Amino acid sequence: MTPWLTIIIDDCSRAICGYELSFLSPSANKTSLCLRHAIWRKLDPQWPVFGIPEIFYTDHGSDFTSKHIEQVCIDLKIQIIYSQIGQPRGRGKIERFFRTLNQKLLSDLAIMLQNKTSVRSMTLKQLDQIVYKFIIEYNHAIHSEVGTTPICRWEKDSFLPQTVESLEYLDLLLLTEAKPRMIRRDGIHFQGLRYFDIVLAEYVSKTVIIKYTPSDITSIRVFYNGKFLCQPICAELASQTISIKEVQHARNKRRASLKKKLKEQKSLIDAVILSSRKNLDLIADDDEIIGVEKPLMNKIKLYRNE
Repeated sequence: MTPWLTIIIDDCSRAICGYELSFLSPSANKTSLCLRHAIWRKLDPQWPVFGIPEIFYTDHGSDFTSKHIEQVCIDLKIQIIYSQIGQPRGRGKIERFFRTLNQKLLSDLAIMLQNKTSVRSMTLKQLDQIVYKFIIEYNHAIHSEVGTTPICRWEKDSFLPQTVESLEYLDLLLLTEAKPRMIRRDGIHFQGLRYFDIVLAEYVSKTVIIKYTPSDITSIRVFYNGKFLCQPICAELASQTISIKEVQHARNKRRASLKKKLKEQKSLIDAVILSSRKNLDLIADDDEIIGVEKPLMNKIKLYRNE
C-alpha cells in the first residue's frame, strides 16, 4: 500500500499549517482531515500555526471541488479560489515544499531502506513521525523567499488567528464519514468492532450519528440530535492507531481465508462422496464377476405346496 501526503501551506509566511498522511487516496475526506489539522491548535509549542484561513487557494481536483468542501468553506466563511487552467496561483509554493521534501527527506529515506544493513520497511506510524519532525524543522529553518523562518514570519505581527469554538464543532463540519447507528446495551458496533462509553448507557436503543477519522478508528465521535454526545473507544485497540483501510483489509483477508477453508471442506466432502460411490460400484462389479446372487425379495405364497 502506498501512503499519500496532503499539505496546507500559509501563502504569506510559507509555514506548513497542517498535513494528513495515510493510505487514503486524494479525496474530499482527506482534504477535510488536512483542514482539521491545519485549523485546530497543535499541542506541540514548536508548531504555533493554526486558525481559519480567509482565502483557500486550490486547483480543480475532484477532492477540492466537491460539494462537501464547498459547504465547509461556506460554513467557516472561507473564500475559495480555484486556479485557472494553465495559470496556477500559489501552486509553485506548495510544489517547492514537495521538491524540498523529496531532496532532503525521501531520497535519504529511500537510500536507507535500500541498504541491506538497515531496515527495509517501516510502518505508517514511523513514517508519520519522520514527516512530522521534518515539518517542524522546515518551519524553523531560514526560508530564502521570506528572509527568515516561516514561524518568525507567522508571529511577526502578533495577530490572533480566527478559530472555532470547539474541536467537536469542527469535527461536525469536516468529518465526512457519517453513519447512523443504534446504541446497544454493550455499546456501538461498527466495522466488526465494539465502542463503549458510560455516557451511552442513557441512550440505549436510540439512533445516533457516528463520525470517525478513516486514518484512525480506535475511537469514534457520537452525535445525537445534531449535538456532540461522547467519544467512545474500542478497548482492544485503545493503545494503537488503526485505519479503516487496515480493518477492511484484515476483514477481507479473514473472509477470503474462511471462504478457502469452506471450499476445501466442501472439496473434501465431495471427494469422500465420490470415493464412496466408486467403492459401491466396485462392490457391485465384484458381485457380478464372482457370481454372488443378490438376495431376492420374499414373495407371497398363494398355494400350500409352494
